[in-house]
Amino acid sequence: MVSYQQTEDLSASAKITYLNMRSYYEHYSVDWDCSKIEAQIHDLNNFDILFNGEVVGAIRLAFDNDGCYIRDLQVSEKCQNQGIGALALSECERLAIKSGSIRLRLRVFKISPAFHLYKRVGFVIDSADERFYSMSRTIS
Repeated sequence: MVSYQQTEDLSASAKITYLNMRSYYEHYSVDWDCSKIEAQIHDLNNFDILFNGEVVGAIRLAFDNDGCYIRDLQVSEKCQNQGIGALALSECERLAIKSGSIRLRLRVFKISPAFHLYKRVGFVIDSADERFYSMSRTIS
């Protein structure tokens, strides 16, 4: 069973992101480590993704006049391809609607397989650069 809770341990949450994203950081020569990630996520709305009571991922949201920005969505490698990411996106939508947002936005590395999940659940590409797709989806 998948559930969510406010993140209490930002250090452990940052480690999930680092472990998942390390290959992308290396590919693009991005100098990130757990402490830099933790500093960046400190002021976001951070949630743990739990599977059968175990923390297996993270959701990080920011809200502005343009809606809800999914700053990070991570599922531990051992739990990927089990529908947890799609369920987490539904939770993002629920939280966004609760906050009054009508649009979800995100950025994804072009080489990330998560891009296909985002397309499958209705996100469209708004713009692109050499590394990222910026995507969005209207919600209601």
